[in-house]
Amino acid sequence: MEWIYQAPLLFFSVVFHEFAHGYMAYRRGDDTAYLSGRLTLNPAVHVDLFGTILLPVLCYMSHLPMFGWAKPVPVNPLRLNRPRQDMVAVAAMGPLSNIALALAGVLLLKSVLLASSLLGADNVVLAVKALSFLVTVNLVLAVFNLIPIAPLDGFQIARGLLPYKWAAVYERHVPYGMWIVLGLIVTGIMRYIITLPVALSMLLLAKMGLFTF
Repeated sequence: MEWIYQAPLLFFSVVFHEFAHGYMAYRRGDDTAYLSGRLTLNPAVHVDLFGTILLPVLCYMSHLPMFGWAKPVPVNPLRLNRPRQDMVAVAAMGPLSNIALALAGVLLLKSVLLASSLLGADNVVLAVKALSFLVTVNLVLAVFNLIPIAPLDGFQIARGLLPYKWAAVYERHVPYGMWIVLGLIVTGIMRYIITLPVALSMLLLAKMGLFTF
């Protein structure tokens, strides 16, 4: 029955991720997300049929870790103050928002453990499970989105940082980007790409006394 708290936490995390993209774009001069009604944390406007509904259901039915995404917010690079540089900031804001949520989860988890004697054993167990999932899933979302393959955020970041000549060569994989991502997922390679950075991040938090496996 863990999906009862995992699904809402995952949904909030991916919605917050997309909101962060739209907010940064708005701050940098592009009001496309605002005008289209997407600059909001209202989950209804961010629902993606496959990524938000079908994929989490498939994960649950297949006994796989809960995962998904929300509908991308619209961003018009031509409306940004400095299109090339600002697109890097807009793209980076998504993974950074997930890292922020993971850190917030860590702090809340620490607070729950400190106040465990006041909350009751059952409530503490549930809170620890839910907050541990919040931390883990947001670290996974951050690492996943930082992979430099289109259409992930890492692609926009890398393209904006590369010299124009190299960026033009790099962009040639764009038509095949989604197929590459799906291939990495189907073959299981994606798990290895994500596992090490997430494990190292959790180990660092544990060494700092902020997180317990």
